[in-house]
Amino acid sequence: MLFVNIFKLPCEKMVSAPCVFLCNLQELFRYSNMTHWLKIGLVLGIAVSSCVPASEFTELTGNSNTLKRERDELMAENEKLTVENREMLARMDAVELQQKNLMEDSIRLHNEIETLKGEVAQLERKYKDLESTHESLLRGNARETRRLLNELQGTQEDLAGKEQMLKELERNINDQRNDVNQLKAELEARNARLMELEELLFQKDAILDDLKRKVSDALLGFEGEGLTVTRKNGKVYVSLEEKLLFKTGSTTVDPNGIRALKQLSAVLARNPDINIMIEGHTDDVPFRKGSSIKDNWDLSVLRATSIVRILLEESNIDPLRITVAGRGEYLPVDPADTPEARRKNRRTEIILSPNLDELYRILDLQ
Repeated sequence: MLFVNIFKLPCEKMVSAPCVFLCNLQELFRYSNMTHWLKIGLVLGIAVSSCVPASEFTELTGNSNTLKRERDELMAENEKLTVENREMLARMDAVELQQKNLMEDSIRLHNEIETLKGEVAQLERKYKDLESTHESLLRGNARETRRLLNELQGTQEDLAGKEQMLKELERNINDQRNDVNQLKAELEARNARLMELEELLFQKDAILDDLKRKVSDALLGFEGEGLTVTRKNGKVYVSLEEKLLFKTGSTTVDPNGIRALKQLSAVLARNPDINIMIEGHTDDVPFRKGSSIKDNWDLSVLRATSIVRILLEESNIDPLRITVAGRGEYLPVDPADTPEARRKNRRTEIILSPNLDELYRILDLQ
């Protein structure tokens, strides 16, 4: 079952805090090598001393990670299209083999025509000889004359048949030449479409790589806090665990989750050709009777709509780009019956995909 809602709310100006580079530095030292973070601290100190505004920093860091995400997801798509490319090349080889056979048939027919022309010339000479003999024997007996006339008539009929065969062979050669030209035109058209398809796939890979890098940069401070950015099936998946967004059983987004969503919305607003799917997921623990939330279907949809309201609240994202869905407990990432598995399954996924209308148009022409 799939629930879809689209919301459109008024935009407000976003508020950014200066010098956000040092916000989580102390926390990062707890989980990383000290020497490595001393280097990062030195870089951050230089960055802070240069007084770079937070908005510029967010945008610059946003431009660093998205390409890494998009590259991985397009590899699978690229392999599929490589198979299609090989199939297309195989069909092209078959067309070229057919063209070669037609050329060989054309040469054979040409040789046959030349042979027939020689036979026609020989028959014409024979006809003339018979005609001369006939004239010399006109004064001979009637029986010999009739024999010669019958032989002359047979020669004429044979000659007419050979001429008809010659005309038919010439027509066949012309038809085969037309077929060869048509096959050449089709082959050139297929090559052009194949090149266009490869260019579109390259552009799609670049778009997904850039998008993944930007999203990863924008949400860098939240990685390790229940947020992951991955790329698969030609899309970018931003997965946010329940602990980052909601309290247990709640549909109200926590302040830390709101901050992460606002940073993500800024990236999405700058990429208007990206479609957005927001999916709510729950574990399989049922709700108590009498609760204001009926079941896990209800909870997953309400959480997804809470997130879309925040994304639209302080950005110029077109609501037509957004699809909201609740998947309930029926699409778990871990089917095990353990607390850890249920924790993983309580999540919200924001699925980003480029507009592929032009790519599908090219595929339909193949």
